[in-house]
Amino acid sequence: MTSTSDSGLTGLRLDAVALRVLAHPLRSRLLSALRIGGPATATELAQSLGPNSGATSYHLRKLESVGLVAATCEGPGKRLLWRASSDFHHGNVRDFDGHGASATALNCLARGYLRRLGQQFERWLDVEGSWPIEWRDAAGMSDSFVLATADQAEALQAELDEVLAKYRLAGQGLPDARHLAVYSVIYPMDLDEAPGL
Repeated sequence: MTSTSDSGLTGLRLDAVALRVLAHPLRSRLLSALRIGGPATATELAQSLGPNSGATSYHLRKLESVGLVAATCEGPGKRLLWRASSDFHHGNVRDFDGHGASATALNCLARGYLRRLGQQFERWLDVEGSWPIEWRDAAGMSDSFVLATADQAEALQAELDEVLAKYRLAGQGLPDARHLAVYSVIYPMDLDEAPGL
């Protein structure tokens, strides 16, 4: 289901089928590339992400089948361009809990995002010294620790989502704006002490 936020951004709530389609590592990378870089052909996406254009087209069609991307004929020569159908997607663990394949797909998707974070942040650390000091000050990593109930943690995540929505398009039209990756991770630290139900 697609929804529009107060900021005019469109979000897609993942259902079980869309989740399983998106859990493929290449498909989640294709969707991210379209959201960040805008519409592109399968050939352009293949050149930037690595696989051949036939494989890229196949995976784009899979994403299209669940409404995550759409094909349009635009531009010179009416090329087939692919675009993201929404600005972001979301879903709750409870939507998929107890549904074996969907729960596994959600775990695979999260692990893919974690790997991408590690790779991209390491790449940033490799080149950070060549960037202007204001960007080096603005970027970075921090860790914070809070003591909260599950309800309070859910409220914290909702507030963080509101802040991100406020800044999602804040730099639009500004020449010095850059796409920024912002990851939010909340997890219990006492992993061996799961509370009883």
